[in-house]
Amino acid sequence: MSVIGKTAETASSGAREYLTFRLDQEEYGIDILKVQEIRGYEPPTRIAHAPEFIKGVVNLRGTIIPIVDMRLKFNCSQAEYNSFTVVIILNLRNRVVGIVVDSVSDVMELAADNVKAAPDIESVIDNDCILGLGSVGERMLILLDIEKLMSSVDMGLVAAGG
Repeated sequence: MSVIGKTAETASSGAREYLTFRLDQEEYGIDILKVQEIRGYEPPTRIAHAPEFIKGVVNLRGTIIPIVDMRLKFNCSQAEYNSFTVVIILNLRNRVVGIVVDSVSDVMELAADNVKAAPDIESVIDNDCILGLGSVGERMLILLDIEKLMSSVDMGLVAAGG
């Protein structure tokens, strides 16, 4: 089947594709259409007085991109940078942002009936930024609305509503 045919089939079935990644012991998913590229981790240039979770900026082919360490943002244990650590470059409302994650797993297609509402519990992630919980076999993914998360007031990276 052609890629175009698969995309049309995915859209008609209500299924969406998510890039899955790990932070500590948890697995997350973000809309694959928001992902521009995946790169190996390189230490960014620090920015004075930036929040701790904003590691700094990198120059990506002439574009200065802020880099957010998601482990620090989500209050995980201290981040260790190793050969699996990657930066997911996101394109959000024409703003490019990088997020540091432990590792990228794969791209997973989830049908709408495989996504359940997230329980309304207190967590470091604003409930508005969680699309739901996706399940495939034994795997459970926390599906993030990455655009909403990156445009939250404390992030200050992407203008809300723009």
